[in-house]
Amino acid sequence: MKKILVTGGAGFIGSTLIRHIIGNTGDFVVNIDKLTYAGNLQSLTSVSSSNRYAFEHADICNRADLGHIFEQYQPDAVVHLAAESHVDRSIDGPAAFIQTNIVGTYTLLEVARQHWSALGSAAKAGFRFHHVSTDEVYGDLAGPQGRFTEATPYAPSSPYSASKAGSDHLVRAWNRTYGLPVVVSHSSNNHGPWQYPEKLIPLMILNALEGKPLPVYGQGQHVRDWLYVEDHARALYQILSEGVVGETYNVGGRNEKRNIDVVRAICALLEELAPAKPAGVGRYDELIKFVKDRPGHDMRYAIDAGKIHRELGWTPQETFESGLRKTVQWYLDYARRVPR
Repeated sequence: MKKILVTGGAGFIGSTLIRHIIGNTGDFVVNIDKLTYAGNLQSLTSVSSSNRYAFEHADICNRADLGHIFEQYQPDAVVHLAAESHVDRSIDGPAAFIQTNIVGTYTLLEVARQHWSALGSAAKAGFRFHHVSTDEVYGDLAGPQGRFTEATPYAPSSPYSASKAGSDHLVRAWNRTYGLPVVVSHSSNNHGPWQYPEKLIPLMILNALEGKPLPVYGQGQHVRDWLYVEDHARALYQILSEGVVGETYNVGGRNEKRNIDVVRAICALLEELAPAKPAGVGRYDELIKFVKDRPGHDMRYAIDAGKIHRELGWTPQETFESGLRKTVQWYLDYARRVPR
């Protein structure tokens, strides 16, 4: 049994990873979360009573608290997911992104390095620090061709992606300079249960169910590669368990969709699954409203996930259509459990 410390474990992807680990392995999980607006412990109700799960309410920027947690639990691995992650918020207030994503990652790296340096030879060799990043650090793909590979140069466009790029560089530097055994992963846009509704898919679902406008930036031509969150959780655990130290793995669904097509697909599913509409709504797609584009908005992201497939054997189990249907149905069933 490994002891895995997951930062940001009450968030969307973190909670999915923890549920996967508790449900499918014999490992012990320590969840560290600051419980900001995007953290929701309800997402962990199904595992909270497990004797292989522990929660610590802490900020990754607080070195003393992190030190106590590492000393208490003696983790064999870290999966670092704690981050400020919404581009719009980073434009309005970048300071929190610098603090959490860069200073927080630095603080966690230093505490992890101190812990790792004191381990015996066998435990030291087996220790892993898995840093979870985003495809947004690569910037904008020009035109409809090509995909991001692990060798694509960084060109972040927003305060969010720039802060994540900075954290990626710190992690790789701690590997090169100090020998800390790290792996890094970059994923495309995730969707699924428990996502905070500032993100595109849950926002569209919940707004539609309330008869509110469905705001789409520009003309909705921005392209994203969509990945069902449970597929991502499987990839994260596989990278942690089987990934090569010092290597980077891109995780994507190969589901490139324009934003407007994603919103229309949601509307079509709601016509089928929730035909009883709010008063005054004829069709859900009549709620679509194009709004002024945000500054620095990248036009297209697309992940080449060939490396993780070739080297680790991971492939997504959900198509975009099957994953979106599951996502819409979950919000129909459990919308009240997601804070707005």
